[in-house]
Amino acid sequence: MGDTNQAVINAAMAQFPEITNAEIKRFPLVRDQKTLADVLKQAEDDKGIIITSLVQKDLLTYTKTFAAAHNLKHLDIIETLIDLIQNQTGLTSKEVPGALHKLNDSYYTKMNAINFASKYDDGKDPKGFLKADLVILGPSRTSKTPLSMYLANNHSLKVANLPLIPEVALPEEIYEMDPKKMVGLMTNTEYLQKVRTNRLHFLGLTATASYSDPKRIQIELNYAKKVMTDLSVPIFDITNQSIEESANKILESLSL
Repeated sequence: MGDTNQAVINAAMAQFPEITNAEIKRFPLVRDQKTLADVLKQAEDDKGIIITSLVQKDLLTYTKTFAAAHNLKHLDIIETLIDLIQNQTGLTSKEVPGALHKLNDSYYTKMNAINFASKYDDGKDPKGFLKADLVILGPSRTSKTPLSMYLANNHSLKVANLPLIPEVALPEEIYEMDPKKMVGLMTNTEYLQKVRTNRLHFLGLTATASYSDPKRIQIELNYAKKVMTDLSVPIFDITNQSIEESANKILESLSL
């Protein structure tokens, strides 16, 4: 019996507070007839009620037959609901045991990846680089953060990113990284100036700031390219690329 049954049984038993000596025996991960037979024999010896959530038809049929032959009460919690869904949709159950747990595991893996991307965004904590599936390098406004979040949300990858700024020394952790777990993002001066100018306008700031100055941008691009080359990381041009397009190119290149 798994968590599905346990929750239902607890809810039912709560309606009988006078029952204080009931023993609930759980047998999770019953996947074959031999294991099931051993469990059912214990139920027979204890004269207990058999409650199951078996999605495999052969095991469910075996349980029903055993219960009838030994005059035992049996309820399969999930059978009726599966039948209703099948009748309503015309679809057939996959009969995959533990499917809910697999779904939950996938969900939690994704959420952990999203939290990781948020925690280690923009070089906040370089210690996270060594825990990452991928570290993205690039000048400011080259889509590092949206790419990190996209890869986390759609591919459950733990991604950190680091802005490359000429005046800021690289963290030591970068030199400890496997180059195969790093990528660099690059573009041209004109494109990056346009992106940064739009960003400044959005923030209500003047476009004359050095942040959007072409000469400053070229200095940053030259520095970023040198860093990426020195680290032997693959470089991806994000000019006029959507986040999805850039992500797919990275995934294909690195076989992630």
